[in-house]
Amino acid sequence: MKVSRLAAIAAALSMFGFMHTASAEDAPKSITIATEGAYAPWNFTNADGKLDGLEIELANDLCARMKIKCTIIAQDWDGLIPSLKVGKFDVIMAGMFITPKRLETIDFTQPYAVDPGGFAVAKDSELGKLGFSAEKFNLDDEAASKAAIEKLKPLLKGKVVGVQAATMMLDFVKKYFGDTVEIREYKTTEQHDLDLAAGRVDALFAQRTALAATLSKPEFADYTLAGPGFVGGIFGRGTGAGLRKEDTKLKEMLNAAIDGAIADGTIKRISEKWVKTDVTPVK
Repeated sequence: MKVSRLAAIAAALSMFGFMHTASAEDAPKSITIATEGAYAPWNFTNADGKLDGLEIELANDLCARMKIKCTIIAQDWDGLIPSLKVGKFDVIMAGMFITPKRLETIDFTQPYAVDPGGFAVAKDSELGKLGFSAEKFNLDDEAASKAAIEKLKPLLKGKVVGVQAATMMLDFVKKYFGDTVEIREYKTTEQHDLDLAAGRVDALFAQRTALAATLSKPEFADYTLAGPGFVGGIFGRGTGAGLRKEDTKLKEMLNAAIDGAIADGTIKRISEKWVKTDVTPVK
């Protein structure tokens, strides 16, 4: 009996050791991160053909904190989530909002950035004359955000608004301005930027930081950000890294790395470098 009990204890300890080893081995040694590569200044392909931007620099920083090797690749926006699910890569860092709809199919880290959506228009347009407002309306506050939207509608009535397809930006414009404007969809923001410069659309709706980067170019000297910004609601909790639901260890590692990058001011430094404002989430 004593021998049997000792054997059982030894087996249990052996199993515990195996489980402990297996758990430790769950931490990946290397991962592949996908980005769009066409959403400057968050992520883009530079003149040398290399990926660059806020999210590329942040991704490299997070990988260094996790002490793992990372490969960053470009993937068309509309293929990001399907390709993640089938294992083409491990993480998405592409200006993607954390929303309930997306959480039905993939998981996200905590937010690493919060950046409002807003309009860019000609300076001499009705909305352009209203000017830029630093005010941000949270769509979860229905009364306040509705009042702000109703104020904008007459200034945009009948205008053509360019917006990237398959994004929360498009969902926002459809939901709140679909009865007021003509919506023109584009595969990339670079494409709708070109149409604004050519006068084929009257306004753009996108993340304010991306619009600010566009409007800093000489050909957009006659355009401006106008009106308030919008967060929350349809835009979810901010921008995070997407990953498969089963990759719980990787999520834990990324969240710890993001915590570190928030705490030591790295996200503040990187975002001020690339988008001229601090997009660090409030903890």
